[in-house]
Amino acid sequence: MEAIKTNYFEDQLEDNASIIRPNEGETLELNTIAITFKVTSEMSNDQLGVYEISLPPMCIGAKLHYHRFMDETFVVNQGILTIEAADKVYEAKPGTVVYVPRFTPHGFKNDTDEMVKLTLIFNPSQKREGFFRGLHETLNEVLINPEKYLQLYNKYDSFPVNTSNMIPIRE
Repeated sequence: MEAIKTNYFEDQLEDNASIIRPNEGETLELNTIAITFKVTSEMSNDQLGVYEISLPPMCIGAKLHYHRFMDETFVVNQGILTIEAADKVYEAKPGTVVYVPRFTPHGFKNDTDEMVKLTLIFNPSQKREGFFRGLHETLNEVLINPEKYLQLYNKYDSFPVNTSNMIPIRE
C-alpha cells in the first residue's frame, strides 16, 4: 500500500464558493420579523453567519444584550434602524454599517412606520441558525415563556442586560 505524500509547498485549490441570489435562502417568520439565512454556519465551518432581516414598522428585533464569543455587524439596506449600543441610541440610515464587538451591550428595533431591511453578520457564527430556529419556536407560542427564552439566549451566546425586560415586545 502506497502512502499519500503531503505537499508542503503548494496550495490545494478547491471550488467551494456559494452564490446566494436575492430571494434565495431559508426564511423563518418570527411573529412579524422575517429572517433569511444567506451564509450559514455549515457553509462557513462556523466562521461566519450572514442573514437578511426584515423588521416591520414599530418592531423590536432584540432588546439590550451582549455576546461573549462573537461580534455582530449590522448593514442597513432600507429604512431607518434604531440601534442601542451601550448607553447611546443611533438612527442608522441605508448604507450605515454598525459593528458591535463582543461584550458590547446592544439592541435594535424599527421605530418608524416604514419597513426596515438589514443584513446581519455574526463572526464566528456560533451556529446562529439554531438560535433563530429556537426563536421561531419560542416567539410563535401564544404565551412566551421567559425561562425558555433565556435558556435559548444563553445557549447561543446571547446574554440579556436586564432579564426582567428581555422579550422583544413593546409594552
